[in-house]
Amino acid sequence: MTDETREPVPGEPSTGVDETEPAAVELDDTTAEASPPAAATSTRGTARPGGLRGILIPAVLAVLLLASAAFAAWVYVEQYRPDDQTSSTVAASAMDAASEGTVALLSYSPESLDQDFATAKTHLTGEFLTYYTQFTTDIVTPAAKQKDVKTSADVVRSAVAEIQPDSAVVLVFINQTTTSKENPAGSFTASSVKVGMTKVDGKWLINAFDPV
Repeated sequence: MTDETREPVPGEPSTGVDETEPAAVELDDTTAEASPPAAATSTRGTARPGGLRGILIPAVLAVLLLASAAFAAWVYVEQYRPDDQTSSTVAASAMDAASEGTVALLSYSPESLDQDFATAKTHLTGEFLTYYTQFTTDIVTPAAKQKDVKTSADVVRSAVAEIQPDSAVVLVFINQTTTSKENPAGSFTASSVKVGMTKVDGKWLINAFDPV
């Protein structure tokens, strides 16, 4: 049996449906493809740049600060060591150098002037060395040779008045005996001297010599 197309009857109201078109076919549920779910974006296991910097930078800074502090401590202990460099041992070393230098400065004989003055100069430094060289050359040497002056000094006592890692002031008490043509029996003098010391290449040298 064939379907016949029904002709519209004049005057009959139209139903608005085109009977020539087949009815809409509903899709079976099995024919509809489920759209794949949106891929879930996971941040698990993914390092965030900001978070990594936040961890590493403070750690690096902490290491650098510790290293800097350790280096500063080493410099302080090894290079400066104010307690060690002004200890009783250092003070005794400066005091011994001042006493030995004082004896060399104030002891000489006409027979050995050049050697005596040369020995004394090994204990001196700076402007005082220059002054001593000129003084012994211009004044002491002519007088000692002309009047046959001989003098010797002994340190009775010494004490450190000031001490720094590279400088010191030592108070030296001395007894000095002097003989000459005019006074062969000799004269005795007790005096005290403030001796300024400075360390040059690890050795204490006299840079000032002032009677007190």
